[in-house]
Amino acid sequence: MALLGIIRRWHIRDQIPLREIARRLGISRNTVRRYLRSEVTEPAYAERQTTSAIDKYALQLSSWLKTEAGKNRKQRRSLKQLHLDLKELGFEGSYDRVAAFARKWKVDQTDRVNSASKRTS
Repeated sequence: MALLGIIRRWHIRDQIPLREIARRLGISRNTVRRYLRSEVTEPAYAERQTTSAIDKYALQLSSWLKTEAGKNRKQRRSLKQLHLDLKELGFEGSYDRVAAFARKWKVDQTDRVNSASKRTS
């Protein structure tokens, strides 16, 4: 809404020419013209569908993370150790992908617990 709202406000209320709007926003005059003519309130972009190298191992890694979460802090395997275990299974991705997956998994688990506690109270 932000970009489209700015374009419409500048053009209709402030009477700024299309060329000036395009220059200020750093977009094409044709894009400004198309936004003004359209009935859409905000342009919709297709969501990118990409596959990651970790997708095949996501179920295995989630089960490991769940198991490790139940252990004492000193007995847990580190993410580096989990990455090495995945490499033994044929994973060719980097440690960063494993760490990013673990961060997202942890946030999802926290959200799941928080949403469950809201429903029971």
